[in-house]
Amino acid sequence: MPLATITIAQALRKLRMKECSAQELALACIDRIEAMNPTLNAVVHTNFERALEQAKNIDASGGTSLPLGGIPYLAKDVFCEAGVPTTACSNILRNKTYTPPFDSTTTKRLTAAGAISLGKANTDEFTMGSSTETSCYGVTRNPWDVTRVAGGSSGGSAAGVAADMGLFALGTDTGGSIREPSAFCNCTGLRPTYGRTSRFGVMSMASSLDTIGPICKTVEDIALVMNVIAGKDPLDGTTVDKPVPDHTKVLTGNVKGMKIGLPKEYFIEGLNPEIETSVHEAVAILKDLGATITEISLPHSAYATATYYVLCPCEVSSNMARYDGIRFGHTVDKPASLTDYYGRVRSEGFGSEVKRRIMIGTYALSSGYYDAYYRQAQKVRTLIRQDFNTAFRDVDIIAAPVTPNPAFTIGIHDNDPIAMYLEDIFLVGQVMAGIPAMSVPCGFTKTGLPLGLQLMGAQWSEELVLRCAHAYEQATRFFEKKPAL
Repeated sequence: MPLATITIAQALRKLRMKECSAQELALACIDRIEAMNPTLNAVVHTNFERALEQAKNIDASGGTSLPLGGIPYLAKDVFCEAGVPTTACSNILRNKTYTPPFDSTTTKRLTAAGAISLGKANTDEFTMGSSTETSCYGVTRNPWDVTRVAGGSSGGSAAGVAADMGLFALGTDTGGSIREPSAFCNCTGLRPTYGRTSRFGVMSMASSLDTIGPICKTVEDIALVMNVIAGKDPLDGTTVDKPVPDHTKVLTGNVKGMKIGLPKEYFIEGLNPEIETSVHEAVAILKDLGATITEISLPHSAYATATYYVLCPCEVSSNMARYDGIRFGHTVDKPASLTDYYGRVRSEGFGSEVKRRIMIGTYALSSGYYDAYYRQAQKVRTLIRQDFNTAFRDVDIIAAPVTPNPAFTIGIHDNDPIAMYLEDIFLVGQVMAGIPAMSVPCGFTKTGLPLGLQLMGAQWSEELVLRCAHAYEQATRFFEKKPAL
């Protein structure tokens, strides 16, 4: 079995048994990036020389005994790493080749655990999108069908893992940006509870919604990465001081007695029939494993997408203000005035989707419209959160589709942003409730496109979500299938 194709758990065993070295493992992934990236466009910056030096040091110092010692990975291009270009795939930073002088808490923790960063994965500009089509570096192509998107905004991360360019990748999930690309690329991705992982050093889109998490090949690998990156961070006031469990200890394969709810609002007209069938088949397997299945209702789900696309742009309009060409970002020559300078910097630096969200958010927050839009959306957000809290009094896990469709064709939504937003219809409610949710492979369409099962839990119930996902994964083993690249 080629080294780049193995899981984190398999790699750790090989490294500790001296069946391979950290340098060999890193080189295997580097070779894969060099071979596949011209086709997929999953990686936008590389730091191979530094990665190989780190691997050499790990081999020499016995660092393979560390929790992730010698494991190569990709970081989404919003995670700051000292000395490595980080541009959020936006011309406003790319034109100045922004290179952070510090590390994000997550990449710092991974380095301390022995993980090796190979480079930055493609993303929608400032994570605004569901397809990586807004990236200034161009779209990432799906390893399963290169005419289709890999999802977004963490499309480069998911495509990189699916194509064995790294053993795992870091993503961010504001409106489904870990779960959607994981489903499109046959990966496993976890959005943890808001506050479980640190956002320090990660470029923000919407600060009350953004959460960072891993995209991996298996549930066990998710657990291994979460053991390292989860936990309180004094540099991020939104993280919570709760003990970090050993997530691997719950992966028993046992779901007997677990109560799983199926929300009727997630099985709607327009849902792709193959996805609906695959999710029901997945739930039937969980029932055969000993879980109890019941229908539930999340009555305010119909308003989730509209609510999200008021709240998210409002936070975008605030967070993007720092990119003004003075504090950060692209600069222009010979402006006629300060107003002209600001206008040219932002019109040249930002793409159309970022501009659209800034305009929507600024409008919704403006005098006379704040109460009508932003305040009302916050009230609905509370109702959505209450729906989940009520449901979790009766069930342990909620199971649903990840997306309404399989990976869609590149360019199909170019002239219809509303259709693109509706690709997130099953992904934004969990965000506003701040709960953990993950995507796990649950089959393929007749044409061979991957499908995902979404599993959600109450706040701080990552262990329960991982336990359920692992039991299903081991019973089906869809993760073993690889794209024919």
